[in-house]
Amino acid sequence: MRRIFTLIFGLVTLNGFSQSPYIHKVYEYKPAPGQFVNKLPEYEPGDTEEDMRLKAEECLANDERIMISLGGYGGYVVFGFDHMVENKPGKYDFKILGNAFYANANPNADAPKEGGSCEPGIVMVSYDANGNGLPDDEWYELAGSEYYKPQTIKNYRLTYYRPDENKERIPDPKNPFLNDLTYVKWISNQGDEGYVYRNTFHNQPYYPQWLAEDELVFEGTKLANNYVDESGNGTYYVQYAYRYGYADNQPNTNDRSNFNIEWAVDKDGNSVNIPGIHFVKVYTGVNQYCGWLGETSTEVMGAEDLHLLGKDISVPVFTQSIALDKTEISLRPTETALLTATVLPQNATNKEVTWKSNNVNVATVSEGLVTAVAVGTATVRAVTNDGFLIAYCTVNVGIASGTESITDSFISVYYRNGNIHLKGAGNSNCTITSLNGSRIAQFYCTSDNEQIEKNLPRGIYILSIQKEREVWTFKIKVM
Repeated sequence: MRRIFTLIFGLVTLNGFSQSPYIHKVYEYKPAPGQFVNKLPEYEPGDTEEDMRLKAEECLANDERIMISLGGYGGYVVFGFDHMVENKPGKYDFKILGNAFYANANPNADAPKEGGSCEPGIVMVSYDANGNGLPDDEWYELAGSEYYKPQTIKNYRLTYYRPDENKERIPDPKNPFLNDLTYVKWISNQGDEGYVYRNTFHNQPYYPQWLAEDELVFEGTKLANNYVDESGNGTYYVQYAYRYGYADNQPNTNDRSNFNIEWAVDKDGNSVNIPGIHFVKVYTGVNQYCGWLGETSTEVMGAEDLHLLGKDISVPVFTQSIALDKTEISLRPTETALLTATVLPQNATNKEVTWKSNNVNVATVSEGLVTAVAVGTATVRAVTNDGFLIAYCTVNVGIASGTESITDSFISVYYRNGNIHLKGAGNSNCTITSLNGSRIAQFYCTSDNEQIEKNLPRGIYILSIQKEREVWTFKIKVM
């Protein structure tokens, strides 16, 4: 009797007071084909779906932090906590651990800083409404930064087909690291198709060997590709992080690997209000292949209830857009112009802007003040504090705008800042034409010292001044 009492007391203590901030149970593990599948965790001949589920659980539960791979698009894992993770207004509620990191040697010096190995996974959550302790209630997607963008595809469906492991391999003649370009075939409901390539770094089967079906179908939201071949020759791929709301998308030390339950939306994209969540599903959110690096596959290492860990972290108001008051300016050497950046929304937590010029030998910029240095073209960028949003202005630095007398004259003419300055041209009729003879403007000059506002686009114009029977002609050059 004493042993039974002790056991019951222990269970009550566990359920009532000793809640764990970490993953308690893995309910399902079903990766899509990928180069790390059957290795993370490792498949052994004879393993069943239940065996692989347990292996995934051993990797993720209780803060073990052992990485599992979800393979290509759609591959997923479902896990849960031993309690409800509370939905606290304005606070991050939980973190998902991955292995995202930023590149240290991006060949593109002008690229956003938050790029490297970022393999975004879409996150869904569920509240145990029926109280049976199983993830069989409605699922809600957490609407990350890309959810409402037109490039994001909803109801995307992808079918993978089991490959013949003994088929003849078709290598890539241009890439020695890809040894089969027709390995695992896939077809989507968007009318496209392709293959998961095999590479020389991973020789095990890529199709989950414990699954009996010869076709694997995954459906959900698909994000736009996030990789760029920054080398231009297939040797250096960078996968750029999305701003927030995705697993394995930001380093674990970054608050943007945290999640806010208030982001939850139903299948129609409507916000939902739930008291908290018990279950989480993560699936690979992109369908892309990065050359010799292989397919993009979300990895998961664990999850944490931030509230149980005592971490009180407010969710910032993220910047949504940035714009400059001018997108192109023309200056002469030593001239300056002030650019103004507008960052929205007005209540964004951090509206700081970093200014950069891609050619400081032509134009420099500091706090929006552009200074022309020498003849040429430069691009000035205004970058939001998180490095994601960029606005551009083209700076043309040319020789001074000016005039040239075509006929001998005692009249003085020059053009500056949208104004024609005339001296000695009082009581005369003036006509401006293009080089092909088209009339641009006509005006009367009343005094010998006059300033006429004429904002002329860049180009060369002819100014004719007729005073009584005399005619003087000038060439106006606007740079």
